[in-house]
Amino acid sequence: MTFDVLPPETDDDFTLQSKRVTMWAYAPWLLALTHTIVGSILLLRGIHSFSFLDRVLAVAPVGAAIALDAAVGLLLWARKRIGVSPVLTAQLVLAWFAASGALWIMFGGAAYGGVADKSFLPLALGAGLAVKAMLSIGSPPAAIVNALLAAIGVRLLTDDPLLQAAIPLLGLATAAYSIVITRMMLASSRRRLALDWQAKKALNFVEEFENSGRGWFWETNAAGTLSYVSQQLADDFKTSPETLLGRQFTDLLSVENGGSEALREERTLGFHLSARFPFSDVVVRAASDKDVHWSLSGNPIFDDNGRYLGFRGIGTDLTEQRRSEQEISRLARFDSLTGLPNRAMMRQTLDEGLRNAKHRQKGCSLFLIDLDRFKNVNDTLGHPAGDALLKQVGQRLISVMGEHGQIGRLGGDEFKAVLPGQVDIGLLESLAKTLIEQVSRPYMLDGHRVTIGASVGIAIGDPGRSCADSMIRNADLALYAAKAAGRGKHCFFEPSMHSEATDRQLLENDLRGAIERDELSVVYQPIVRAAGEEMAGFEALVRWQHPKRGAISPAQFIPLAEECGMIGKVGEWVLHQALHAVRQWPEDVRVAVNLSPIQFNDPRITEIVDAALTASGVKPSRLELEITEGVFLADSDITDATFTRLKDLGVRLVLDDFGTGYSSLGYLKKAPFDKIKIDQSFVRGAASRSNRNAAIIRAIVTLAESLDMDTVAEGVETHDDLQLMRDLGVSQIQGFIFGRPSPLEEASLLASSRSVEADGHQYVREPRQRLMRRALIALEGKVTEVRLRNISAMGALVECVSPVTPGKSIAIDIVGVGPVSGTIRWAQRNRFGVRFDEQFDLGRLAAKQEKRNPVTMLTPWYVERAAG
Repeated sequence: MTFDVLPPETDDDFTLQSKRVTMWAYAPWLLALTHTIVGSILLLRGIHSFSFLDRVLAVAPVGAAIALDAAVGLLLWARKRIGVSPVLTAQLVLAWFAASGALWIMFGGAAYGGVADKSFLPLALGAGLAVKAMLSIGSPPAAIVNALLAAIGVRLLTDDPLLQAAIPLLGLATAAYSIVITRMMLASSRRRLALDWQAKKALNFVEEFENSGRGWFWETNAAGTLSYVSQQLADDFKTSPETLLGRQFTDLLSVENGGSEALREERTLGFHLSARFPFSDVVVRAASDKDVHWSLSGNPIFDDNGRYLGFRGIGTDLTEQRRSEQEISRLARFDSLTGLPNRAMMRQTLDEGLRNAKHRQKGCSLFLIDLDRFKNVNDTLGHPAGDALLKQVGQRLISVMGEHGQIGRLGGDEFKAVLPGQVDIGLLESLAKTLIEQVSRPYMLDGHRVTIGASVGIAIGDPGRSCADSMIRNADLALYAAKAAGRGKHCFFEPSMHSEATDRQLLENDLRGAIERDELSVVYQPIVRAAGEEMAGFEALVRWQHPKRGAISPAQFIPLAEECGMIGKVGEWVLHQALHAVRQWPEDVRVAVNLSPIQFNDPRITEIVDAALTASGVKPSRLELEITEGVFLADSDITDATFTRLKDLGVRLVLDDFGTGYSSLGYLKKAPFDKIKIDQSFVRGAASRSNRNAAIIRAIVTLAESLDMDTVAEGVETHDDLQLMRDLGVSQIQGFIFGRPSPLEEASLLASSRSVEADGHQYVREPRQRLMRRALIALEGKVTEVRLRNISAMGALVECVSPVTPGKSIAIDIVGVGPVSGTIRWAQRNRFGVRFDEQFDLGRLAAKQEKRNPVTMLTPWYVERAAG
């Protein structure tokens, strides 16, 4: 009874009140029309007998009622614009209802005396109240007010007891009916409101689902034509949903160029649609220009009587998912940076190559390729430049390998090549040389000219017996041997490399604790002024005395320290030892410390040197840092900045091993060197007329003098070489002729003596081949493997574990060279000296050296030898 006129308790009640107010929208206008018609008739029939006052009293109520009706009608029309709430509107309507009824009764009472036909007046008044009763059916408060007004009106206008009883009863019945109807309407409205809310929520979910791009909805009628499609589905066909409505759903599918799988999926979908069976996750291809794939699910729709109405379902766009799966599959098999096959793909290629080799009885070869000095590029130019370099390297490797094999990237700066069926040593060696040559060509990276190199390890697989793991291990050992041989080279696997690798690992483990165990020491070799033989300084050289192996050559453990990351720690320790030593020497005596390219590229190198100088208290000008040409491989602003910072400290910079590394002389214009050290390969034997070393040294000295730099000749051992260095204008001399590297105590005595006397051979010694050579000898009928060192034209040093007898003749088969004969001159533990019976041609060794990679292993039957 009070729902419309009391404030709402819930948001749903507010919504219902808002809807119910609209039922009064035309009620004032209908009641105004009723008042106008009935009032006009009553006034026309009796207005001639009215006095002026009676006319005013009769016209005023009906006019006021009509005006009130119009005002309420305008209020209902504009209530939302003026912000009248539903409750206030209902209250105003109820007040209007009561006021309108009261005015109507007042009009009837005023007109009662002037109307001739008394029976028409109650009927006319009843018609007005009846219209109000009709309007108030849906509002119990209005129905009750109307019933009260009807009872009051009939009481005032008639004395008939039957009408006075009937009219109130009819009003009560109308009010009761209004209450019942209103209760039903409210209950129905609440149910409809709940359904509308659920429908709206479901619609929101549908819209959110469709707008998210994760899927779309579709619906067909019983004939299979589309009755609903989502916007996303229409977007796949570049049209609107309305255009697709009425088309057969199967027309949107395509099996052209889809293969047997697409045809099978289309048939599966067609069967479910025709059989009216539910289906789920059926993958089909859209009949559009794009490569679009859908996953469809659907259910048949039936009414309560079991009549088939069509299908309704959802679809999901699998296009991006398939692309992602394809991309994931590609990334699982290919390197994302270079586009080359990755480690897993190359392992699969190697496995397949070995299986094929087993069937064809044809071997399979494996190249492991490692880039030399690539880390310098990353450290100096940054990783983006390194990535760009790797891409260019990959392209060059592909061009070299061609159809011979498959190139892949293992990660970092490591590459692999699998050559199925390729076992011709000549071809493999040619490919390796070409590969190294192409990779070593200069690169341009963001305006910087960069030069790197490559080392290659080669393993040949025996068909039917080799496995992928063993080939990879063998190629890795061969790669290490190529690096140990000086980088930029290739090496075939030899069985002896296994023991060497084990030994190298043990040596690396021992090196990591060598400093803590006081196994490392620093010795000092004098550097003397060429003119007067006064002491100029010393070069600090690190030595390692292993507790079990004895003295280990720096040529063996320094590269090992660089590879295992120990060079920074060892170099810093040597720097502190050298600065501590120079404090004990005269002020004009300097100390030189070698700085490897890895140390130089350390961003903290300036701080490390500065901290060592501060801790020792040595003047920076007494420290010389010897730097090799390898630091210029990445010609960048970072390299120049490091030189500038070191010079700002006040230290002297020395270019070490000049002429043996980076061939460009452009860096001499920019790098602030104070001294150039001429490599001993040019100095030793320079006095001999059989070489051009003297001309090269003269050119270096002239270059240094024009750049205001000193020169140091390394490796001077004979007086004739010493005299030549003086004649050529070399500033300083370093070599055994003035002293070998010695401990700190001896070096300190030598530094105090101020001058040093030359002591050495007068003439150049016989040329010797210093590379180790493997050979075979027969001792007591048993073939033994030996190693030859210091090979000259007249003899050699032989390392042999078996005892020999001096004076005995012996035949030596040098692997890859041939047999020579000689006589054992002396013998000690594990070594002896042999004098050749005939003068040995060292050119035989040089020719084999030029080949760079003599294959010393026994050649299996499946390896092809190149003709000639």
